[in-house]
Amino acid sequence: MKVAVVGATGLVGSKMLQVLAERNFPVTELIPVASERSIGKEVEFKGKKYKVVGAADAIAAKPDVAIFSAGGSTSLTLAPQFAAAGITVIDNSSAWRMDPSKKLVVPEINADALTKEDKIIANPNCSTIQMVVALNPLHKEYGIKRIVVSTYQSVTGTGVKAVEQLHGERNKSVKGENGEYPMAYKYPIDLNVIPQIDVFVDNGYTKEEMKMVNETKKIMRDDNIRVTATTVRIPVMGGHSESVNVEFEKDFDLADVKNLLAKSPGIIVADDPANAVYPMPKDAHEKDEVFVGRLRRDETQPNTLNMWIVSDNLRKGAATNAVQIAEYLMEKHLL
Repeated sequence: MKVAVVGATGLVGSKMLQVLAERNFPVTELIPVASERSIGKEVEFKGKKYKVVGAADAIAAKPDVAIFSAGGSTSLTLAPQFAAAGITVIDNSSAWRMDPSKKLVVPEINADALTKEDKIIANPNCSTIQMVVALNPLHKEYGIKRIVVSTYQSVTGTGVKAVEQLHGERNKSVKGENGEYPMAYKYPIDLNVIPQIDVFVDNGYTKEEMKMVNETKKIMRDDNIRVTATTVRIPVMGGHSESVNVEFEKDFDLADVKNLLAKSPGIIVADDPANAVYPMPKDAHEKDEVFVGRLRRDETQPNTLNMWIVSDNLRKGAATNAVQIAEYLMEKHLL
C-alpha cells in the first residue's frame, strides 16, 4: 500500500513513521511530505532512507492514504487537494474535527461510522482521545451525565521547541541563534505549571478546553453529555495525565467498573493504592494503551466516579490513533 506522511519531519510525523514500522503496516511505498524548506531531506523508515517531497509530487504519486500532521492551515489547504485526487486523508490537526461533514474517529469507539466516501477523516485532540477511550465502556454501561476534567499535559504536545525550552531551562544545554534556549511559552515551564493551553476564547476557556468539550460529544455521539475542562501544561515528557470526575445516570459497583475497564480494548488498569500502583507518564511513554487508576467513588454526590487517566500523547494521542484508523480502513476494504 502506498502511504504518504505529510509533515514527516515534525515531532508527530516522525512518531507516525515509527508507529507504522512497529505495527508492520503494509507500506509498499512510503512518500514523506513536508514544507518547501525540508524538500530533499531524508527520513528513515525500516532501515531505508526516503527523500522528502512536496505536496504536488505526493499527490501525483497517488498514495492510497495520506496521514497528515502538518498543522491546521496546511491541512485546510492540502487535504482537499489530496481528497480530490481520490486519496484518503487522515488528519491530525484541528482543522476538520468539528466540521459536521467529517468523521471524528477513535477506532475503539466509532470507527463503524466510516465509509468509502469519507476522504477526509479527522483525528481527535490528544487529551480528548485518552479520556473517551477510558469513558466509553462506562458510558455504555451506566450513561454519562457530566464530566469534570483537569489535564496535566506534557510539553511534547506543544512540539520540539517546547521540549528544547524545558531542557534548556533545566541544563542550559540548548542554545538558539541568540545564545539562549528557545521559548515556546510565555513563561518558564521547568519547576512551573502553566494553566493555559492554546489561546483563550470569549467564554474564558481556552481552545484546548473547548476541544475537549465539543469533541467528546461528537465522538461519543451524545450531545447530552455535559463536559467542563481545565487544561494545564506541566514540565514532563512521555504523556498526558487527566483527573476525571464523571457523574452517571445509573449507580455502579466499583469492582464492576474495574472489571469493565480491564476487559475493554486499549485500556490497562493500574489501580492498587495499597502498593502505590497508579498510572504515571513515565509508565505510558512509548506505549499505545490508555492507563487508568485511582478509581474511587466521589462521596459528595451519588453515581459519581473519580479516575486518573494517562496516555502517551504522541502515540495514542496522535500517531497510533491515526494508524489505527488506517488499519481499520484497510481491514474493512474502505481504501
